[in-house]
Amino acid sequence: MALHPEIAKIVASLPKGDHSAPDVAGWRAAEEGRVPPLDERTPRLHAVEDATAETSAGNVPVRIYTPVEADVYGLLVYFHGGAFFSGSLDTHDHVARSLAKETGLKVVSVGYRRAPEDAFPAGLEDCYGVVRWAAENGEDLGWDGRTLAIAGDSSGGTFVAAVAAKAHDDGFDRITHQILYYPSVDLDFDVDRYASLRENAEGYGLETAGLKPHNSFYIAGGADPADPLVSPIKREDLSGLPPALVVTAEHDPLRDEGELYASRLREAGVDVTVSRYAGANHGFVQNFSWIPEYYRVFEETAAYLGRR
Repeated sequence: MALHPEIAKIVASLPKGDHSAPDVAGWRAAEEGRVPPLDERTPRLHAVEDATAETSAGNVPVRIYTPVEADVYGLLVYFHGGAFFSGSLDTHDHVARSLAKETGLKVVSVGYRRAPEDAFPAGLEDCYGVVRWAAENGEDLGWDGRTLAIAGDSSGGTFVAAVAAKAHDDGFDRITHQILYYPSVDLDFDVDRYASLRENAEGYGLETAGLKPHNSFYIAGGADPADPLVSPIKREDLSGLPPALVVTAEHDPLRDEGELYASRLREAGVDVTVSRYAGANHGFVQNFSWIPEYYRVFEETAAYLGRR
């Protein structure tokens, strides 16, 4: 189907990009400038608090979202998107809130280190470290000892796949689910191997020609696209990884790599659910979840977690 009309109106208003590397400070400031004041943020939850996770990678800022008052909770550790250089606890606050509200899980959002100030693998190590910290401090978090899900959007989805792989290789088997929203799983932008890169090349917000410059800070910081921890689709053996929900968007250049990754997981014996959102573009979980058809992604996530 065509791009959703509400999304199309906003995409049409965007200035045409020159596909150069973004101005990091300016981009971040513009994002933060769109964050509503604290007392206007929704949905409302029982508690939202900032904390510090003491991990093997160092101290990592986190924000903990408690949906309702209860004795115990399942946990969901969330990694925000932003092409590894942008996004923050604040810009994705509404995503974490919605995940907590709909799933009923306590959500731990990770303020990981970003490029270009901190080179690969700093951000990945922060994300993995917080997952381990959550499990090790389960009593303090009120963890029920059962559900420990990880979720992320776009580059946060990259971290989800890489964290799941690192945990498997380390013998850390507490992760119960991995949830990837339109993940970037193949950072080899010099190779045109997916039809969606051509079908959705222009006119849908994220453009194919912009992928390489937007990820240039991460790559320049030592993230080798041939490394499976950078491009998870390049991992040869995907067996033994946690069950996965992979969400893609119809009008996203990254659509096909996400769906191919899901297929490879399934071929390796991993239990996988794939859900493509019609009329949606890259970033819809963050940018367009105010549209009822796309807020449904949080409800679908809750249903997925609830049936396992």
